[in-house]
Amino acid sequence: MRQTLDETDLKILHALQTDARISHQELSEQVGLSPSPCSRRIRIMEASGIIKGYSAHVDERKLGFSMSIFVSVKLDRQIDSRLVHFERAIAICPEVVDCWLMTGNRDYLLRISVRDLEEFEQFLTVRLTKIPGVASLESSIPIRRIKGDMSRLR
Repeated sequence: MRQTLDETDLKILHALQTDARISHQELSEQVGLSPSPCSRRIRIMEASGIIKGYSAHVDERKLGFSMSIFVSVKLDRQIDSRLVHFERAIAICPEVVDCWLMTGNRDYLLRISVRDLEEFEQFLTVRLTKIPGVASLESSIPIRRIKGDMSRLR
């Protein structure tokens, strides 16, 4: 169910996406409300699940993970047990930072974060290809990120 948000709610969400550590006083000034109504709107959006939590944006490159690689995975069969087994195996791989079940000619799209091609090769040959049911893989190395919004607000 979609909750109707007004322009002020959207301004609050945008400000929180930009800096979740902003004080309620600063936030209320940015959006043109006093602190109490601003806080009340935040609590309502948290309670309704629109705001799911707060986190820090981590620069993977500064941690030494300079490569992102997208991997499309095709399973040998699309049956529940294969999907569940694959998803459980992927969930414990620290290299996999994003995993999507897909429509189309591939079953999953993964974003892998690694230090270099050698680490990617290790992940690919030692872990990913050893998961039962993996039939084929297709890897793509991005050159540059053009857009990276956290969430769509409009």
